[in-house]
Amino acid sequence: MSRSSAVSRIRSGLNFLLVPSMAATLAACASTPSPPPPPGAPGATGGAVLSDWRALVSAADRDRYQRRDAAWTLALQQAKRQPGSGDLTSLGELIEPGAARPSVAPPAGNYRCRTVKLGSQGGEQGLGYVVYGWFACRIEQTSDGLKFTKLTGSQRPGGLFYPENDRQMVFLGSMALASEPVIRAYGQRPERDMVGAVERIGERRWRLVIPWPMNESNLDLIELVPASGRG
Repeated sequence: MSRSSAVSRIRSGLNFLLVPSMAATLAACASTPSPPPPPGAPGATGGAVLSDWRALVSAADRDRYQRRDAAWTLALQQAKRQPGSGDLTSLGELIEPGAARPSVAPPAGNYRCRTVKLGSQGGEQGLGYVVYGWFACRIEQTSDGLKFTKLTGSQRPGGLFYPENDRQMVFLGSMALASEPVIRAYGQRPERDMVGAVERIGERRWRLVIPWPMNESNLDLIELVPASGRG
């Protein structure tokens, strides 16, 4: 047998062995579904795709958010020992640090909201708490995710709710004052930026916890309840 004939026979044998193996590999790839995308990744179901809030938050706001337990402690101590404005005793779970419940995401719709300021940046000379009246707020499902806006009042925060876990979402927003018509996006004016935790504290009751706000208090709470009975 010539050398060329022998080489030809060897190649034919290798092709015979390789073709079934390759076919089996291709069949396995075709029958095995691709793993689902992680929550929040492009192509995942369940709403708009959001960036991770950690990639957006400033170092100063990340620090404020991480120290929210300390803000709770100091603000409640001041609220209990210093005079204030409004009825603190009627607020119930709104001012209990551990009141967060599962299934945190609030539905889109119109809300009644009120702000409670706890503690004083002026130390013992300031008011320990202030309970404000009710204003109009709204939560919208947008292409960027859940958007919160306080519609009335002289201080009108607004921004986005970012998923965090079953008991908390993270709020990144900004503050509009007085007659300013537009709430700017987070990061455009650092002196107006806000960071906070969104928590459900009742059947149809939520709160926005804002630690170490820029002015006045040491902890701000924005209570949210649906404007209609259906929530």
